[in-house]
Amino acid sequence: MKMEMLELSINELIERIPWVEEYFSSFAIDAAKFGDKKLEELETSPCNEHFIEKGSNYSAFLDGFFLFIEQVRDLQQGDGFTVQSLKVVPGHDKNGKKEAYSVELKKGEVTAIVGPTGSGKSRLLGDIESLAQGDTPTGRKILLDGQVPTDEERFSTEGRFIAQLSQNMNFVMDLSVEDFLTMHAESRMADELSHTVQKIYDTANILAGETFSKKTPVTELSGGQSRALMIADTALLSPASVVLIDEIENAGVDKIRSLELLVSNNKIVLISTHDPLLALSADQRLVIKNGGIHKRLKTTNDEKEHLKYLEKMDRKITLLRDQLRMGEEIELTELLT
Repeated sequence: MKMEMLELSINELIERIPWVEEYFSSFAIDAAKFGDKKLEELETSPCNEHFIEKGSNYSAFLDGFFLFIEQVRDLQQGDGFTVQSLKVVPGHDKNGKKEAYSVELKKGEVTAIVGPTGSGKSRLLGDIESLAQGDTPTGRKILLDGQVPTDEERFSTEGRFIAQLSQNMNFVMDLSVEDFLTMHAESRMADELSHTVQKIYDTANILAGETFSKKTPVTELSGGQSRALMIADTALLSPASVVLIDEIENAGVDKIRSLELLVSNNKIVLISTHDPLLALSADQRLVIKNGGIHKRLKTTNDEKEHLKYLEKMDRKITLLRDQLRMGEEIELTELLT
C-alpha cells in the first residue's frame, strides 16, 4: 500500500483520500501548486524548504504521513459506539401488567413491530432510541451486548450509534443533495469522496418512487425522496449500528429494497409497520397490545412462502397507483388478473 501511494501524485491522493489534504496543509504544502508531483518527488522539490522550516525533513514527513493515515483509519473503524446486539428487558403495559417477553435484537436481522394504531409501537422505538433504564412510562430497560449502557452511551451526541427515521423527514439546511452528501462524507472522512457521494445518490434514486437531481435542494424533496435519501445515507455512510424506522410503507419508497440494503450493511433494523409484506419480510415480529409486548413471533417457513403471493399483489397495487397518478383509467379486469 505504501509503495502504491508513493507512485501517486498529490492530486491523485487527495482525490482518493480527501482528508490527507489536511496533512499537507500542516506543512504549508499547497496541493494546487505541487499537485502533479508524486510523494517520492517531494524530497527534491521546493517542498523540501517547508520541511526545513518546520524543523523536519522529508523522511520524518513521510513517516508522519503514513502514521497520520493509520491513525485516521483507526478512528474511522472505531467511529463512535458499535453494538452487536440489543436486549429489551420486560417492562409493563398501560395497566401495569408485566410484559411476558424479553427480546434480543441482532445485527443483520429485521424486527417488525406490529399492532393497532395507538397500541404503543412508537413508544417501543422511543425506549430503544433513548436506551431506557426503567425511566420511561413502560419501565423497560435496554441492554447493549448484554450490559447496562454507560451514561456516555446513553446521552452523548458524538458517534451516536442509533439512527431513527421518522414518518416526517424535514431538512433545515438549504443545501443541494450533492452538497448535503458531500458535507456528511467529509465529516466521516470518507475515502474516494465523489464515488461515495455518487453511490449514495444512485441508491437513493433506486429507492425513491420519483427520481431527483443532485442539484435539487434538500428542502424541496418530497417525503418519499427525503426518506429514500436518508435510508441510503444511513446504510452506506452512517456509523449507526441500529436503525429505527416508523412506517416506511407511507414513505413512497421501495420498502423491500430499503430493508435489504440496511440488512446487507449489517445493521440492527426495527420497523414499525401495518404492512403485511413488510411484517412477514422481517425475521421476527413483536405484537404490541395496550402498550406492552404481547407476543413475539418468528417468521415461519410457510409465511415466507406466502411472501411470493404478497409481493405479486404489492407490485400490482404499485402499478395501479402509478396509473392513477398518471391520470389513466382503471379497469376492473386489471384488479382481478
